[in-house]
Amino acid sequence: MNTFNTEFSSPVKIGISACLTGDKVRFDKSHKKSDFCMNQLGKYVEYEKFCPEVAVGLPIPRPTIRQIKYDDLIAVSRPDGTMDVTEEMTEYGQKVSSRIDHLSGFVFMKGSPSCGMSRVKVYYEHGKGCEHNGVGLFAKQILEAHPNLPCEENGRLNDAVLRENFVTRVFTYKKWQDTVASGITKHKLIEFHSQNKYLVMSHSLQAYKSIGKLLGESKEPLETIAEQYISMLMAALKIPATRRNNTNTLQHLQGYFKKVLDKTKKEELTEQVFAYRQGLVPLLVPLTLINHYLRDYPNEYLSKQVYLNPHPADLKLRFSL
Repeated sequence: MNTFNTEFSSPVKIGISACLTGDKVRFDKSHKKSDFCMNQLGKYVEYEKFCPEVAVGLPIPRPTIRQIKYDDLIAVSRPDGTMDVTEEMTEYGQKVSSRIDHLSGFVFMKGSPSCGMSRVKVYYEHGKGCEHNGVGLFAKQILEAHPNLPCEENGRLNDAVLRENFVTRVFTYKKWQDTVASGITKHKLIEFHSQNKYLVMSHSLQAYKSIGKLLGESKEPLETIAEQYISMLMAALKIPATRRNNTNTLQHLQGYFKKVLDKTKKEELTEQVFAYRQGLVPLLVPLTLINHYLRDYPNEYLSKQVYLNPHPADLKLRFSL
């Protein structure tokens, strides 16, 4: 039976805003500890903590800072413009960005002028009103320097679909990092993609076709193909899997059992896939049945498919899909 493979070459490491780990580093000496990150996902990963505001010398506690728009420039300072840490924050972000190639993901603090990924408040210079289109100055450096790195905000991790999506990307990216570290070859690249084909299909059929075309037709050097591949793969996985795409993927998996299952078992599997398509059962139900049949009727190719178990079962990430 296919089970989640936790045998990585080294621990899975994720960057995280320090306040989300329970560190009392916020402006009011409080924290925003994430139960999911620390008590659930934390059983399978190690965290590297970052608090850019403390790192650039701001005290705990401290006056609040915000993003302020001056013409086309964004500054990070107190509401009255004092205590400007724009330059220091940018330099710190760039410094961190240069030394986190080993990370397999990053969780940022929502809404923070330093760590927010999106929709950060940007106040007008005169102080009256704001826009919700900013990106935290520290987070911006990480996101721009590492476009393939799985990143998410703590608030969005409360959404079951986005939470499952992030964790899937983290473990997939870690497996890619291990593959590259072992010395990438054309065979290893094809094998890696072979194991992730149905995972990609469940997220984007178009990406599934485009990646297949890249690997089958590109005449570029292997290093270039590998770089294009991981960019396309991570972009595809960032697209949340849908019930429609999952159903299509499940039906493809059914085909591997058509010659080995008796009529009753075929009908049972078809019924569960249909029930999932109708929204009557979670994805876990037909997948559990497929894994059960795979144990009774082994198939080497199918047993290697990441789609069947992309993350630890006890995280319960497929109950809401």
